[in-house]
Amino acid sequence: MIEKMFTCKWMRMTSTVRSGTAQRTLSSFYSSGPSNWTKVVSDAEKIVGYPTSFMSLRCLLSDEFSNVAMHVKKLIGTQHPLLNTARGFVYDSRNNLQMRGLVVLLLSKAAGPSHASTDHLAQDMVGGIYPSQRNLAEITELIHTAFLVHRGVVNLKELTPSDGLLKDMEFGNKMAVLSGDFLLANTCTGLAQLNNTKVVELISSAIGDLVQGIYCENSNNIENNFTPDLDTSAWEEQTFLSHGALLAKSCQAAMELAQHDERSQRLAYKYGKHLSLGHKLTSDLQPFLKSNVGEQVSFSFSAAPVVFHRHIVGPERWQQQLQQAKTMRNQLDFSELLAAVKSERGVSSAVNLCRYHGNRALEAIQAFPSSEARSALENIASALTKF
Repeated sequence: MIEKMFTCKWMRMTSTVRSGTAQRTLSSFYSSGPSNWTKVVSDAEKIVGYPTSFMSLRCLLSDEFSNVAMHVKKLIGTQHPLLNTARGFVYDSRNNLQMRGLVVLLLSKAAGPSHASTDHLAQDMVGGIYPSQRNLAEITELIHTAFLVHRGVVNLKELTPSDGLLKDMEFGNKMAVLSGDFLLANTCTGLAQLNNTKVVELISSAIGDLVQGIYCENSNNIENNFTPDLDTSAWEEQTFLSHGALLAKSCQAAMELAQHDERSQRLAYKYGKHLSLGHKLTSDLQPFLKSNVGEQVSFSFSAAPVVFHRHIVGPERWQQQLQQAKTMRNQLDFSELLAAVKSERGVSSAVNLCRYHGNRALEAIQAFPSSEARSALENIASALTKF
């Protein structure tokens, strides 16, 4: 079943705009205060035993992946997004990209052994975490990394001379597909070694949700104005598929591996779900909360404040604002469009929704015993809602 699912290849083209030029972005966890966020992450990593950046080290340092890295070096000098993905992992100074595995480990430690587990199983715990749960955290990170790598596939029909030679960009596409597939193949092996049918089902369904969510995002071609008018609940549903399903179901799977009951699994799922949605809202809000008047910033038409703004003002008013933002060269002045979005209730609606999901995540984690791990999970949820 797993092998069949992993034959699917996909790509995601995020509609981010900077002065009218589309760019791809990495999905990352961060708050408005980088120094505070770094401290929260650093303290959390000490609790689980090692930095999150070491999570998938065994795979990334394998001979096969080393060969991939050597080929990726050939892309230096081009604008292929696979290079930006690689740089993001190497120079991740703000601890943004590999948070999902850390959350899984913290939740595993916070829950501890279940009453249903045997003494023999409890003896296998290292630092309050089962080896299978650490393996699950690695699998979660590898899946996320594979998706990031697959996002490096570019549309060759939209290339400009500044992007690089066509043959180099074609080569970059091949490397993005093959290296992403390599990571997914490793997750397939790791899942099978867990020997737990329910966990395999959960993670497999999470991958299916990711593919469905990304397909919906790709279908909503912003530049051709095909994006549907989404309300809050529709936005949450679509965003959960592409940004929340992996973490939510990985948290639930961690409880299953420790033989926790359905209630604990449900609470872990809720924590992962609401934390992911809160993270996405925090990420979407950054350009609207940090930018100054007239400043050129990068933001997405599918970002929550823009989506909520469109729903509030209606399609006719939105089209008027788009026309008003066009320059003499028939290009959009995104600073003016940014000001239009900030002038309405789209930003405040996104802020309120972010705080709601942060509070729901905090509520879910309160059911677990008081511990350092639980405090770290509380700090992570709180840090996402500090604007």
